[in-house]
Amino acid sequence: MCTPTEASALLAQPPGITGVSLNAETEIALEVNGLTRRYKSIVAVDDLNVSVRTGDIYGFLGPNGAGKTTAMRMMLGLIRTDAGEISIFGSSNLNQARRNVGAIVETPGFHMWTSAHRNLEYASAYANLPRNQWKSEIERVLDLVGLTSRANDKVRNYSLGMKQRLAIARALLGRPKLLFLDEPTNGLDPKGMREVRDMVRSLALNEQLTVFISSHLLAEVQAICNRVGIIQNGKLRAEGTVDELLKQHTADNTIEVGAENSDALLAALDNIEGIDVRGFGSAGRMLVQLNAMSVAELNRHLMKAEVAVSALVPVTTSLEDVFLEVTR
Repeated sequence: MCTPTEASALLAQPPGITGVSLNAETEIALEVNGLTRRYKSIVAVDDLNVSVRTGDIYGFLGPNGAGKTTAMRMMLGLIRTDAGEISIFGSSNLNQARRNVGAIVETPGFHMWTSAHRNLEYASAYANLPRNQWKSEIERVLDLVGLTSRANDKVRNYSLGMKQRLAIARALLGRPKLLFLDEPTNGLDPKGMREVRDMVRSLALNEQLTVFISSHLLAEVQAICNRVGIIQNGKLRAEGTVDELLKQHTADNTIEVGAENSDALLAALDNIEGIDVRGFGSAGRMLVQLNAMSVAELNRHLMKAEVAVSALVPVTTSLEDVFLEVTR
């Protein structure tokens, strides 16, 4: 069994090795069908089906213990499957296919008393990069993650965010086409989360990477991913583009109505036809569904009832709302 450190290094392979051919017509980067893993009576991953297209930043969402990391380890060939098929860029031979894959699985480990540059030399050796390519390749990945100026600092002096960037640099050795990131912003402060998020976007665009990110941080995933899959108890509950999922779960024609006098607002709303009062929204406002009325008409009714309206806010759905509805 590989350690997280070894997995990150071994999955990055040198350019030029004969492997899976990639071309502009390739549509599916990762295809998973019926993936299953059991631990005695516990089904950690249950008949999982996932499809990731070339160029996607795919968010693999689920609460802690949902089976995300177990599923990723199977996709990478790090643990055996009990059932199911995995295809990476059209190949089901994972030993061959993962030559085009880089990964961070679980907590990345480093040689803390040596420099970032030395750590990447060790990783280059594990990945079988030709010795004469080490210098240029290490300089390339350090530049990509913004660590060139700190390359000779000992890793023990790195912040958590810098260690995460170094882990991504290590996964990028050998120019992979598919990058797996397991909880890449876990434990980071808001500044570190934003740095990693911006870096992943830049890598996907400039390096033409397909990125598979597992996370339970829904706002982060909504900010960075174009497609998501939601997993719970090892089963895929929903999958699609972020826009598709938001549209499927958006509350139609619902607004939040606020007023200086909430009692007067409630009394007025009870006497207006063509609306349904659905309860309380944020900041003490009322949730109102407009059935046969526009926002402007509702405002006119409230003004006629001498209600001092302070807010009329359309209700929008977040990925968090979708997640809670799907997994409730």
